[in-house]
Amino acid sequence: MEPQDDNPSQPGVARPGGPPARPAAGSADVPRRPWVVGVSGASGTPYAASVVRGLLAAGEAVDLIVSRASRLTLLDETGISFRDAHWRADLREWLARGADGKPGTFGITDADLDLVRYWPAGDLAAGPSSGSYPVKGMLIVPASTACVAGVALGLSKDLLQRVASVTLKERRRLVVAVRETPLNGQTLRHLVTLDEAGAVVVPASPAFYAGATHIQDLVDFVAGRVLDAADVPHRLYRRWEGELGSGSKEGN
Repeated sequence: MEPQDDNPSQPGVARPGGPPARPAAGSADVPRRPWVVGVSGASGTPYAASVVRGLLAAGEAVDLIVSRASRLTLLDETGISFRDAHWRADLREWLARGADGKPGTFGITDADLDLVRYWPAGDLAAGPSSGSYPVKGMLIVPASTACVAGVALGLSKDLLQRVASVTLKERRRLVVAVRETPLNGQTLRHLVTLDEAGAVVVPASPAFYAGATHIQDLVDFVAGRVLDAADVPHRLYRRWEGELGSGSKEGN
């Protein structure tokens, strides 16, 4: 029997004179493969916070892009100023806030934040701007109609749009959580273009069969559907089980 060190099939072990070793699972040589979360300027920053919390709870790494317009929305909806130089502290405050605006609703740890890498929206040389940068896909939540138009037309006016274009060309998962009503014909055509290009369009439309009793339940339903489209496991909402009236049962 050959010694184990000469076994070319063993991850992390190279055969003398043979090809380079495959990295062992969980080793430092295994590249980080995050989900890119892009936050555009549409109303709905609690949706983004819920999606990011869901990804972190599932142990997923996150690359975060917050557009310039979304900072104004975030300030208006939560009172939080998101700053490049203090993004970690601002993100902690944002993720900890409930959909009802109550601070400290969710516990966010340093370990959670260690899974996040932040890229300024104006940094077109950022890692995710290249197809060679390893990512699992991209979730745009919420997606404004301007963002939808830019991605559908292949524009790259900022990092968010550039990464979306890269995601499509690399045939990776792109989930677009559009948040606007009503939708005009032009936006509907842009959404069809995204669908035909391989994106998954998830309107930010909460359902009520899951027994929502709080605004957070409605937000988490939409966030959960976004994660469903990305095949990320979560427990953000109670799933339909085929029993009528179960959403109104006491205790749900």
